[in-house]
Amino acid sequence: MILDENNLIIKEFKEAEAILHGHFVLSSRLHSDTYIQCAKIFENPSRAMKVCALLADKIKKELNSSIDLILSPAIGGIVVGYEIGRQLGMKTMFCERVNGKFELRRGFKIKKGEKILLIEDVITTGKSSLEAVKCAEGEGGKVIAEASLIKRNSETKLPFPVISLIELNIKNYSEEELPSELKQLPITKPGSREYLTK
Repeated sequence: MILDENNLIIKEFKEAEAILHGHFVLSSRLHSDTYIQCAKIFENPSRAMKVCALLADKIKKELNSSIDLILSPAIGGIVVGYEIGRQLGMKTMFCERVNGKFELRRGFKIKKGEKILLIEDVITTGKSSLEAVKCAEGEGGKVIAEASLIKRNSETKLPFPVISLIELNIKNYSEEELPSELKQLPITKPGSREYLTK
C-alpha cells in the first residue's frame, strides 16, 4: 500500500516535470545531481489539490497534537502551506527573509503560546526550517511539528516530528567532495534564496 502510494506520488512529480537532473547548487550551498522543483506541481491546480490532499491526510493521521496555525517559509512553502491550511481549515501565514533573516510581515501576528505546524515544500538540511522556528519562537509561538511534500534525506533530523509525503535519499555534496561527473556539468541555482559570497 505504502509502495503504491509512493509510486503514485513519484508519478505525479514526473508528469509535472518537477524532478530535474543536472548539476544544482541548493539553497544550503550543497551540490546535487537532482532537484525537486515543487513549483511545477502547482502549475496544475487539480494536481496540487490531489498531492496536498495526500499530505493533509497524513498530517491528520500522524499529528498527535492540536495546532493553532500553519507557518510556511517564503517562497517555496507559501503555496503548499496555503493549500494544506485550506484543506485542514487552519489559519495560515508565511515568514519571509528581510536582510537574510526570517520575519513576519504583512500584518501577520503569532500570539504567545500558539502551537504551530511548519510547512515547507522540500526539506533538505533543515536549515530554513530552523530559521523559521527561530522567527516563530521570537514571536512567542511554539513549533510542534513540520510537514513537507518531500524530504530529500531521511537522515536529516529536526527537534520535532516531521511528516513528509515521501522521503527520497538524494545524495548531496559539499564543494570539496564533488564527483568528477558532476564537475563536468554546468551549474544551475534553481532556488529562491540569494547566494552570499564569502
